[in-house]
Amino acid sequence: MVHHSYRDFRANVLTGTTNCRDEVDRALTQIEKHQRLGAFITVCADSARTAAEQADIRFRQGKPRPLEGLIVAVKDNISTRGIRTTCASRILENFVPVYNATVVERLVDAGAIIIGKTNLDEFAMGSSNENSWFGPARNPHNEHYVPGGSSGGSAVAVAARMAHVALGSDTGGSIRQPAAFCGLVGYKPTYGRVSRYGLVAFASSLDQIGPLAHTVEDVALVLQVMSGHDSNDSTSSMLPPISPDLSPFQNGEQRPTIGIVGGTFLEGVSPEVRQWYDYTIALLKEVGYATIEVDFYSVEAWIPTYYILATAEASSNLARYDGVRYGTRIDDPADIMTATRTACFGSEVKRRIMLGTYVLSAGYYDAYYRKAQKARRWIVDNYRQIFAQCDAILLPTTPTPAFRIGEKINDPLAMYLNDILTVSANLAGIPAISLPVGRTTNGLPIGVQLQAPFNADELLLRIARDLEQWITSANASPES
Repeated sequence: MVHHSYRDFRANVLTGTTNCRDEVDRALTQIEKHQRLGAFITVCADSARTAAEQADIRFRQGKPRPLEGLIVAVKDNISTRGIRTTCASRILENFVPVYNATVVERLVDAGAIIIGKTNLDEFAMGSSNENSWFGPARNPHNEHYVPGGSSGGSAVAVAARMAHVALGSDTGGSIRQPAAFCGLVGYKPTYGRVSRYGLVAFASSLDQIGPLAHTVEDVALVLQVMSGHDSNDSTSSMLPPISPDLSPFQNGEQRPTIGIVGGTFLEGVSPEVRQWYDYTIALLKEVGYATIEVDFYSVEAWIPTYYILATAEASSNLARYDGVRYGTRIDDPADIMTATRTACFGSEVKRRIMLGTYVLSAGYYDAYYRKAQKARRWIVDNYRQIFAQCDAILLPTTPTPAFRIGEKINDPLAMYLNDILTVSANLAGIPAISLPVGRTTNGLPIGVQLQAPFNADELLLRIARDLEQWITSANASPES
């Protein structure tokens, strides 16, 4: 029996129609069968089977934990004790951490079973999962297409039923974009609501860990366990864990007001994405949401601001990979550090280190980095003005559906523009979720994205769950 969600699976375990060991075996069979999709870098078959047997004992004893038997795939830039953590880079190809990331520790304590570590763009730098030392991941809906990045392997693992849920990291859209390309729900929490301890840093002021799943409910269950204050992360919020209460809006209850965009904002968006976006707006209006057109006057600044700040932070975060302390070393008597970094970083990582080092350099710091910090403030203010008029914002997740493998790999600018609709949520630190809404004529998924004010994660999940149910029940083409 194939379970679309952890909730369905758990209900079936409780009624005795399945068990955790069989579910883990089924997942491992899927991984074996679909190796060509490149979802995993490391598979933890033996430990997963052992954990499943323990989970079955707990179910039989009537003492299951909140996520007992949840099969989770972990993006390979999140630290796992005793399981290699490579960041899909040659420089960390054989690196095995001695500690778990906080999110991993919390999930395992709640009964989750780690099935393996998923493929990604090297050090999470990319939008297509083509920048991996271990080769690309492929979209399960059509393997000639990218699954999105950088959390591509995590999206493939869930979409191809190799795990109930997967963890990704979102620096500029790296959870939401693969969720949209693979037909999943992908969630980026408010900055600070989920601990970054144990996440290998790309851009520390932007990175957030979040789940990819088939349903909003599964996302909420996982977030409740992962979120909450962590003293190991100095940017961790003091707020309590995110509540999984997804109670529907009652008939008498005023539904939230949703901000929408039109006109020039959607100029670069493909006709099919636009069609499904308009369809979602019509659906919201039909079920009683008020909508208001909002003005993103800061949109021109989104991509340049993001790429200046993200590359600057990446260049300093990646300085620790010097061939001396840990990771792969290239012994060159002349210069170990240069030899190691030259041989072991891929071209996209080198490009971003060079860009970041340039914008932080003495002559250019004020011209680029300081200006980008001011632009970030401006973007935050723009959001504040918009959220004074509405409770949440609806945007397309990506300007186009998934593209072919190889199509944009030699055009960094075209690749960077894939993130145009997602980076602003990271710059503002606000929560955002991508939901599957439809498909292209050739069967590729299309997603829409909801964003909410800082720390309004609970409200965002409630709206997303409500919209998900209406989309599912409508389940028709935009023409109808």
